[in-house]
Amino acid sequence: MAEITITGTRRTEFGKGASRRDRRSGLVPAVIYGHGEAPQHVALPLRELGAALKSSNVLLDVVVDGKTELTLPKSVSRNPLTGVLAHIDLVIVRRGERVKVEVPVHTVGKHDVDGILEHVHNTIEVEAEATSIPAFLEVNVDGLMAGQSRTAGDVTLPAGVTLVSDASVVVVHLSEKSTAVEETPAAPAEGAAAPAADAADAAKEDNK
Repeated sequence: MAEITITGTRRTEFGKGASRRDRRSGLVPAVIYGHGEAPQHVALPLRELGAALKSSNVLLDVVVDGKTELTLPKSVSRNPLTGVLAHIDLVIVRRGERVKVEVPVHTVGKHDVDGILEHVHNTIEVEAEATSIPAFLEVNVDGLMAGQSRTAGDVTLPAGVTLVSDASVVVVHLSEKSTAVEETPAAPAEGAAAPAADAADAAKEDNK
């Protein structure tokens, strides 16, 4: 897994106004907590943080006032309209300690072409050493037939990684392709409207 060093500054002002000023300056408000430490309110550079978060379960060595904390992103908030990072919670971890995290699941293998593969759960929860969290896990769908599924228990786990999610949780399901043919109304036969027109003309003549 990726481990990235990022330098931040300590926040001394709080509230919505202070947060807006930080964001206008290209900084993201953040809180670092865990292991009995008092919460630390810091601001991290948006560009560097955004690039780091492109890696799943990235470890961040956050440097503030010369002190480094090894952290793991716990909660990330984004602007609902722009998608820009708005706030992040970071939990302190120690090397060698085991943590529970959600890890993305990718599929490998070829399934029945007559089915549509549905990703019911894109991630599963596992436990691993903080510095050995896999970037992603794999589940083999080779030979999967329409109507069949693969569960969390079918996901391949690297050595040292244990499953936390219920093993029976469906990760992917191969649904059957719809065979129904949508019926379209038949076009009126040529000249079908003529009798109606003739009847209307006849009615007009009778009313004269």
